Amino acid sequence: MTSSLSSGLGGIALRTSAVTRSISAENFTGAKGAGGMATEGTGARAATGLGQGWKISPSIHIAPGETAVLGEIDGPGTITHIWCTTAPHQAWRRTLLRIHWDGEQEPAVEVPLGDFFCNGWNIFSQVSSVPVAANPNGGFNAYWPMPFRRSARITLENLSAAEIVLYYQIDYELDDVPDDASYLHAQWRRSHPVPRGEVHTLLDGVQGAGHYVGTYLAWGVNDPGWWGEGEVKFYLDGDDEFPTICGTGTEDYFGGAWNFDVPGTGYTAFTTPYLGLNQVLRPDGLYASQQRFGMYRWHLPDPIRFAEDLRVTVQSLGIGPGHHNGLPHRYRPTSDDIASTAWFYLDRPSTPSRPETPGLIDLEVD
Repeated sequence: MTSSLSSGLGGIALRTSAVTRSISAENFTGAKGAGGMATEGTGARAATGLGQGWKISPSIHIAPGETAVLGEIDGPGTITHIWCTTAPHQAWRRTLLRIHWDGEQEPAVEVPLGDFFCNGWNIFSQVSSVPVAANPNGGFNAYWPMPFRRSARITLENLSAAEIVLYYQIDYELDDVPDDASYLHAQWRRSHPVPRGEVHTLLDGVQGAGHYVGTYLAWGVNDPGWWGEGEVKFYLDGDDEFPTICGTGTEDYFGGAWNFDVPGTGYTAFTTPYLGLNQVLRPDGLYASQQRFGMYRWHLPDPIRFAEDLRVTVQSLGIGPGHHNGLPHRYRPTSDDIASTAWFYLDRPSTPSRPETPGLIDLEVD
């Protein structure tokens, strides 16, 4: 008989041999009994007279152009939770989060910090989902299980001309990793803009066996009218011209309907465990001249599995007025600014299909 403790929350009642550890600015190595030992750090001045153990080192400074090593962990183990926040918030698109598995030179994760937490526009947006939570005011949390066998290395590069302050915590377990456990990957791409009549590519050339688990899009609209007719397509295991999985529209893929437009309200943001339109930024008629949106979709109950290779695209497609055809509207290719983050698990710790590392101009919010 199957025990009710074998899945879901029931599993939390089961004992294991795992050892819990945590890395932060108060314990840079995660070593046992080594937390809160600092005698100098970013909190030392505020803690004057309190002494060791009283929030002496709650954060780090990352200088312009510097790459900070947030954690180096010997395996086997699994990262279970990452929390962080920065000052200023503008650092979210000016820093690159990287994660390397098992000593690989190429990172499996290379994503702007904000986009990894579904906040790609340098303006805070609440996210209440299963693997990602973004809480007031800029408290970022990721709960993706991240197994590794030999080692994990987590870094953050500051591409900007200003120093940033980072508070962070990386929680993990040291324990054996099953043979069939895969490595988490995340890739960021931007089409700025999408050439009219073409598509934005989220993933291309991914080789190996695995499963696709998540999408975040930071979508800037450059054309008037409704913008979200584009289909999201998954090309699996040798698919060429036509995909195996083809959605029916952008708002459909993200779980909405009818343009996310509630009559009398207009675009309506929402955030749920597996999908959401978490951010709607309206133009102000002056400097913020374009509509901008943030939306996520997690394939957790419905992962998209592939055995050999994977490619994912989305069309930049909207609706224009009728044009000599008697119809009330027509589909119209657009030329929008689309930045995507794609999460997937793979049977290997790195992939040569990783896009070029973006520079500060590539990341710029405009």
